[in-house]
Amino acid sequence: MNPTFENAYHGSLVADALAMPAHWYYDREALRRDYGELPAYAAPRNPHPDSILWRSRYEPLNDQADILHDQAQYWGRRGVHYHQFLQAGENTVNFKLAAELVRWWRQRGGYNPDAWLERYIEVMRTPGWHGDTYVEEYHRGFFERLAQGKPPRKCSIRDEHIGGLALVPALNLVLSGEDLETRRRTIKEHVGLTHAHANVLRAADTLVRLLDRVAGGTPLRDAIRDEAGDWLSTTKAAKWATQPDDHVVGQRFSPACYIDQSMPASLFLAWKYHDDFEGGIRANALVGGDNCHRGAVVGSLLAAANGIPGPWLDGLVALRPAPVEL
Repeated sequence: MNPTFENAYHGSLVADALAMPAHWYYDREALRRDYGELPAYAAPRNPHPDSILWRSRYEPLNDQADILHDQAQYWGRRGVHYHQFLQAGENTVNFKLAAELVRWWRQRGGYNPDAWLERYIEVMRTPGWHGDTYVEEYHRGFFERLAQGKPPRKCSIRDEHIGGLALVPALNLVLSGEDLETRRRTIKEHVGLTHAHANVLRAADTLVRLLDRVAGGTPLRDAIRDEAGDWLSTTKAAKWATQPDDHVVGQRFSPACYIDQSMPASLFLAWKYHDDFEGGIRANALVGGDNCHRGAVVGSLLAAANGIPGPWLDGLVALRPAPVEL
């Protein structure tokens, strides 16, 4: 197992778990009022001042599409935190799927996209498996199509959000015994199972190439310059690095989830904090917006380049031993 790729996978989980209570805050003053500078993992608090769950309803076509179970009752209410029942150090549903992918792979001893789709469908339909109040549009679209009778390979939707990268560091670890071209091809196919959007596939490929370069000894800033110039100008990044993070990710790039903004925002934070894992994941959390899913890029790249201080791993729920069933 490639230790750099394992660090990258763990780094994505850490960045998501740290950002989780502050997910989709756009009022940065409210974020700091509720969570301070996020020195450690924290549990989410209700009410969430920027929650827009009140605008939404989710009514599954039938039992085949029921992926919210008892959480559906909270949709349509004001102030509900998207992750209200998660504990400090716990991952949101997309990264919980990443952890399940690694666990499933270790149990099976191999990766197969169709077998993974079966597992994905199984866990998402299991009441209480994820514990999240919110599930992204791509999950809802996938299961609505599945409920209509489409085969799993035909249930992907044209989702353009950075949440599509959440499983990339995990699958890159799963495929660490393969060469780069095989990993690129397989990960593109995997992301396409749920995200039929060219820019999300391009971003996933960029992340795979960046992780490969860093694992090969290339400094992170050089890797971003060489492999991600179509997303971020490092010349501009050097100028912007003197500006507050919430200006760059707020004014120059939207803090929201759309990949054309969230990918360069993530790369900027990884570039700026290239030698500071803790500083980078905290900066990502504190600029708000879709900070959890940006964590797939920020957390994985900074962990690949620097490793992860032990306390972050110690507090991560996903890495705790599973309870023994009697």
